[in-house]
Amino acid sequence: MKVALLTLGCKVNSYETEAVWELLEKEGYDRVEWNDQSDVFIINTCSVTNTGEAKSRKMIRHAVATNPQAIVVVMGCFSQLKVSEVLAIQGVSIAIGTNHRDQIPSMIKKYIVEHKPISLVEDLSPKEAYDNLAIDHFVHHQRAFLKIQDGCNNFCSYCIIPYARGRIRSKAPEIVMNEALRLVESGFKEIILTGIHTGGYGQDLKNYRFSDLLKDLEKIDGLKRLRISSIEISELTEDVLEVIRHSKIIVNHLHIPLQSGSERILHLMNRKYTKNDYMSKIAEIRQIRKGIAITTDVIVGFPSETEAEFNEMMDFIRAMEFSELHVFPFSKRDGTLAASMANQIDGTIKKQRVNDLISLSNELSKKYSELFIGQTLEVIPESISEGYLLGHSDNYLSLRFKGHLDLVGQIVQVKLNHIENLTLFGEIIE
Repeated sequence: MKVALLTLGCKVNSYETEAVWELLEKEGYDRVEWNDQSDVFIINTCSVTNTGEAKSRKMIRHAVATNPQAIVVVMGCFSQLKVSEVLAIQGVSIAIGTNHRDQIPSMIKKYIVEHKPISLVEDLSPKEAYDNLAIDHFVHHQRAFLKIQDGCNNFCSYCIIPYARGRIRSKAPEIVMNEALRLVESGFKEIILTGIHTGGYGQDLKNYRFSDLLKDLEKIDGLKRLRISSIEISELTEDVLEVIRHSKIIVNHLHIPLQSGSERILHLMNRKYTKNDYMSKIAEIRQIRKGIAITTDVIVGFPSETEAEFNEMMDFIRAMEFSELHVFPFSKRDGTLAASMANQIDGTIKKQRVNDLISLSNELSKKYSELFIGQTLEVIPESISEGYLLGHSDNYLSLRFKGHLDLVGQIVQVKLNHIENLTLFGEIIE
């Protein structure tokens, strides 16, 4: 049978889609492109924003329209939160939430026999077990995601994810290590540790912390790069920083969400740090890792955010000298505290503030990249287009350079020559 898979949303979803594909591959399925005719369509949905939900609905309907006779499987956050709405879409065959996805092959078999819609969406209890998904390789990826935990205990006032994903659950250390070994044996030079709350790994384990996992992964022969997809400022504890200080494989890049540069808004968001906490920790990180790239997430237009507070955030971001921003307009999610807050910000104002922050991000990105002109960086080419290899350096600069297809997935030395409209061009140094 042919299967087409589509991922919406985050790196965790990308990992889970690939894990489901590996299960189906072992059952003899053939994978086809999303817009091709297929016997089975699987949509891994997103619910972190209204836009994510809207796109999830659109792609479900697209799959049904592409082949009305196909088995349409909807999984992920949207189906976990709104299973009735998912099943109400004509043509949906199977709805599954954010657990039990290892049962998708057997559910497809059951649907073929019974031809009745199936729903496997359960409330996520605080003691929910970690699921059984794992991967050996990534299709069309040269850097492998490795999901190490699920769930979040923070309950930020704007975020629906704890309700969609449940509480923190960590993958057993021995399973993480075995999965990392298999990925390295499959040829991956870089592993990106990911999760819903990656730095929260180990909170539910006895006598084993995130820093212990980092130290154990350091021992894997052949693993050249280890990247943490995202980590909260409060989780960059002394033991974690000590590992980063001495590591030979943890890359010179950290993604540390800020969300707001206004003290009052941070409090309303239920972010458990102050601006001074954040600034002090960043200074400490830069002391132990010279030239490190620090990227971040920011939300604009949070309820009651004033123009002065937005400008306060702009000034704070400039002072932090991030190398890149991921900018999100506040999205009201039913069921969260922020959804019922007074003084919701007009969409036009949010759009303007987003544009202002994207401009600032471009400015900061160019400033950081210019520090490395003339320097040679280690890059893993991930794709080739019009004769140019495209890849990321260890400090997360995206470079274009002439080269051959057989270098994709390998580590090459690239000298950064010049920058044109935020595009970085280099040349391979033999």
